[in-house]
Order: sequence, then structure tokens, then C-alpha cells
Amino acid sequence: MRNSILLSVVKCLQSSSRRHNVIDILEERGLLESMTSEQLRHACSDPSVPPLKVYCGFDPTAESLHLGNLLGLIVLSWFQKCGHQTVALIGGATARVGDPSGKSLERPELDLETLSQNTSGISNTVGKILGSSGVSILNNYDWWKEVRLLDFLKDVGRFARVGSMMAKESVKKRLESEQGMSYTEFTYQLLQGYDFLYLFRNEGINVQIGGSDQWGNITAGTELIRKILRADDAAYGLTFRLLLKSDGTKFGKSEDGAIWLSPSMLSPYKFYQYFISVSDADVVRFLKILTFLDMNDIKQIESDMKRPGYLPNTAQRRLAEEVTRFVHGQNGLDEALKATEAMRPGADTNLDWNTMQAISEDVPSCSFPYHQVLDLPVVDLSVSSGLFDSKSAARHLLKQGGLYMNNLRVESESKRIEPQDIVDGKLLLLSAGKKNKVGGWRGRLGEHQGFVDVDDDLVIILLKRPCSEGAAVGGSKHARVGESHHEVDIGVSKPNEKLWESCNSELELGSQFDPPPPHAPPLLPVPVPA
Repeated sequence: MRNSILLSVVKCLQSSSRRHNVIDILEERGLLESMTSEQLRHACSDPSVPPLKVYCGFDPTAESLHLGNLLGLIVLSWFQKCGHQTVALIGGATARVGDPSGKSLERPELDLETLSQNTSGISNTVGKILGSSGVSILNNYDWWKEVRLLDFLKDVGRFARVGSMMAKESVKKRLESEQGMSYTEFTYQLLQGYDFLYLFRNEGINVQIGGSDQWGNITAGTELIRKILRADDAAYGLTFRLLLKSDGTKFGKSEDGAIWLSPSMLSPYKFYQYFISVSDADVVRFLKILTFLDMNDIKQIESDMKRPGYLPNTAQRRLAEEVTRFVHGQNGLDEALKATEAMRPGADTNLDWNTMQAISEDVPSCSFPYHQVLDLPVVDLSVSSGLFDSKSAARHLLKQGGLYMNNLRVESESKRIEPQDIVDGKLLLLSAGKKNKVGGWRGRLGEHQGFVDVDDDLVIILLKRPCSEGAAVGGSKHARVGESHHEVDIGVSKPNEKLWESCNSELELGSQFDPPPPHAPPLLPVPVPA
């Protein structure tokens, strides 16, 4: 289903008479950085040349790929759509060394169990995104485990020139740094170069792609192929630009770390929300490089953004939908859209446990004894949970129509929590204004904040406190962050101005709550739901 949707929106379909030139497409969309030879462009469209076999490497340094790896998957997908064969190479061997490219410090060493777990996780992610039948997945440890050092030095090492290796940009930067570079890291480019040689000779792979920081490692491979196999213009390298925002900073990091592609490490909901927060200055460019939308459709979206009456964030929603569908499939997108709608105050969508559980680890939370929440005034609960600093602030917003429970406006200061207010017997959601949210559910907290085992004794209260558009709360709010206070100034925000602050973990809930909520890791802000 997902493949049929994607194929319907791209031009790069293989026809009986000719192949569409994937290089031209990558260039038009702003994805192409460099090529080792212009001959690659010709090979991509010449009907007399067999389809290329292209690979991209992913070192298993974590259990999931992250947003920075997404461009590699997208470029592989473009090659797929243009009729070429694709391979994802998992660096089970090279991850034991660590790629110094773009790094100021040597990577920490990973134990074998972690490497195996990471390899399995990344293989599953790649297979789900690109389709297990559309991409071959290899592990370079399968051949490196048979290589002997003396044989490698004799057969490969003598063709590597130290001067050229030291001239690589990644090496020069590290040598000039205070930390320097270990011999282990220095050899990485030769190891990756040998991977290309091995794949060219044994698998018929003739193109390696990677980010612009991989240029030195890729050309190390093409040089070995040329010198050892005496094959000129038979193997090619291609790099794409790194994923940067218009201000030059990396795109793919949030306040609380990497944007993971695996739903077990980041829910489709939070993944979707990250793209909603993209600025207008970046959204058109990201539509070109991160989606498969036709360029004419993207030009129309860009034109619409400049017209009077344009609904803000329309382009961002389209971007979020397309990227979430590519990474998580239609089911993942449906989950993200349902959760986003459910978190909107005044929404008609019914809250349910399954929807909220899916985003449980992405929403800050704290717990209360269930019996102490029943019959508790909503105003009191909104203060105890940390949504407001005082009852007077809560009453002030309530009178303005800005206090919601389960997405319904609280009309009376005398409103108390009733059993029917707890959705599915497990969930309670409070929100201030349009964006500030506190949710609560029955559940037992495990080692970290979230929803682990359902238990009748607890209600978990979730906090999310981005400033709302147009919400007038007044004053400042104080939340306990470990042993220090963090001030959040809640004022009148301008239309369309995204303001959000963290409401980091442990709140002082008072001695009347027994047992007190466990200590939790810092809870960082998430983008405002669309």
C-alpha cells in the first residue's frame, strides 16, 4: 500500500523505453553534492548500460537510525524508483573502530552484545522503510572476520598512500585538535575503502553514496578499485548534502536528543510533531529533499505560502505527513494524526487509552494516588500537577475559558473529578489555553516515566507546558527541576509565534500525596501539536 502511494507521486518510474536519470532528479531537488565522475550521470540514463547497484553504509552505533541517516535512505529510494538495485551495508566491523568523520572525539567502544542488538535494530528499520524485497542488507563483519592483518597489509595496505590519507579533511581536523587521532581511527578510511573494493569485486556493486562528510572514505574505495583491480571509471561515488537548517545548524536534533526513526525509540506522534515545528524558511527545501512529491506540487505549495489567506503551517503539515508516511508507513501516520487531534483542546476526537499509550513516553508525566484524585477540585489538581503555580492563576484562566479537561472546557470553579471523567478508567488530560497540557492516567511507573503496568492505585499526570498562542495567564510559574527552580514566564504570545518552555520533572506535590512520585529524568519540551 505504501509503495503504491509513493509511486503515484513521483516521476521516476521506469518505462519500457528509457530510465529516468536519478542524478538529474537528485540535482533538481538539491540533494546532490559531489560525484567522482560525470560518467555516472551518463550511466544512469544510457539504456545500453545495465542498472547500477548502489550501496550506502550505516554503522550500528545505536539501536536505531536517526534523522541524519534519513537522506541516505531517501537517496537509495530514488535509485530504486529509477530502476537500480540498492544495498544497505551495516558496519558490524567498522563500528568496532569508529568513523572519525565529523567527530571531535573518538567514539566510545561498544561491546559485542550491544553491536549485535544495534545491527538487528537498524536492519529492521531499513527493511521496513525501503521494503525487505526492495533492498539487500549486508553486514561487513561477514567478510572482515576472515581477514588477517598481514594479508590485508600485503594485499591492500601497500596501495594506500599515507600522504593522501592525511590530506583527508576528516583527518586534518582531528590532527589539529587537542585530542588528536588514534591509529585505529586513522585506519577507518582504509577499512571503508576495502568494503567498496570487496562489494565491487564480489557483489557487482559499482556506486557508493554517503553524506558530504564521507567524501574521503568514498574516494578511498574508488582509488583502491582503480589501483588493485585496474578498473578505471567502473566504480563511482556520490555524496549528498548534510541535513542543515537555513541558519547552518544541524536538522535532526531536538532538545532531548536525536530524532530516531524507530518507533520503539520515538513514537510516530512525536516524529510527526518535530516536522510541524519546521520554520517557513526551511519547509520548501525540506519538501524537496525529504519527500517524493512532484516538484510542480512543491512549487504550488511555495506559491500558496505567499498568498493572502494562507493558513499557517499548511506546508509543515504536508511535510510532516509525507515524511512520517515514508518512515512509519500509513498506519504510523494515522496514529500520529489521531494522537495530534486527540491532544487538541476542544477536539471532537474521543480520548482513549490506546492512542495516549502510544505517545506515553513522549509526554511528561507524574503520578497521584487514584483515590485522592477522585472528588478533587479540578482547580486543585491543576495546581498539584504543576500546570499552574497557584489556584488564583488557575481560576483566572478558567474564567477566560482557557482551562480544559479531556479537551472539554471547564466551565465552573466548583468542578470536581468524577469517575466518568477518567477516560477508560486510566486517563485524565488537563490543558491550559490551547497548548499547555497535563494528562493523567492510572499506571505503575517503571524505571522511567511512562505507562508500564496498569494498576488501579495510581493516576499518572502528564505535563506539557509550551506557551499557547494568545493565552493570557500572567505572572510566572515555578516548577521544581531536581533541587533547583525553573521559571517559565507565561504571557500573551503573538499569533503564530511558537513559544515553549520545559517543565522539567519533579514537582513538589505536597505531603498529602502518598506515596510521592518517583524521581524522573528531566522532561524536555516537545514541539506544539498542530
